[in-house]
Amino acid sequence: MADSSFDIVSKVERQEVDNALNQAAKEISQRYDFKNVGASISWSGEKILMEANSEERVKAILDVFQSKLIKRGISLKALDAGEPQLSGKEYKIFASIEEGISQENAKKVAKIIRDEGPKGAKAQVQGDELRVSSKSRDDLQAVIALLKGKDFDFALQFVNYR
Repeated sequence: MADSSFDIVSKVERQEVDNALNQAAKEISQRYDFKNVGASISWSGEKILMEANSEERVKAILDVFQSKLIKRGISLKALDAGEPQLSGKEYKIFASIEEGISQENAKKVAKIIRDEGPKGAKAQVQGDELRVSSKSRDDLQAVIALLKGKDFDFALQFVNYR
């Protein structure tokens, strides 16, 4: 019998991020506390730009955006938001969406699987993802449960389970 396997990835659905951004923009345009403060949120190339005339307001925009991401099922670990920066009279926050597992993080995950996971499970790094294989599907389930129990500083999804 062939080995069963699954991939560990860190991907974000761009359309869901776009939907969350549009919902946040709509809420910001309608909310009373954002009137006449130059509050906005939009794409700026690959980054997300949040602007307002005070540091508190720009942080509130980030908070609204984060709540929309959570409602859309996107992990906040994928959002890399910078600190508010003063630019002229405006405060700005640039945020980016992190995708892919770095080599260093993939090695950490593979080490956890080797050390704490079932003996039959093998993990190998493939680019920006990790493939876990084993003869037993129960071992793969145990690896998924083990990794879900750990707290990583990046988002993990489990795909291609076969």
